[in-house]
Amino acid sequence: MAIMEISVVPLGMGGVGVGEYVADLIRYLQNNSIPYKLTDMGTILEGEIDQLLSVARNLHELPFHRQVKRVVTHIAIDDRRDREVHLEDKIKAVTQRLTQS
Repeated sequence: MAIMEISVVPLGMGGVGVGEYVADLIRYLQNNSIPYKLTDMGTILEGEIDQLLSVARNLHELPFHRQVKRVVTHIAIDDRRDREVHLEDKIKAVTQRLTQS
């Protein structure tokens, strides 16, 4: 199980807002039952590494369906093989440490 953060940025659309494009990405994740957490700077997903890499490719392609000519995608992957990880695990671990102080 891995966690991936992805940020898909369409360029050259004539405006500065990207909300419609982000909504397209979230609809894709929802329609494909992919666990995710939307943040202000990107979206965090969890799944098997092969699935996440495939999803990253599909999310990268989505803005092109709206005739965007250029897309920049940033991906960070935490692929932990010694134990299963899930969304929010890291937040819980830090919160627990803060309450122990």
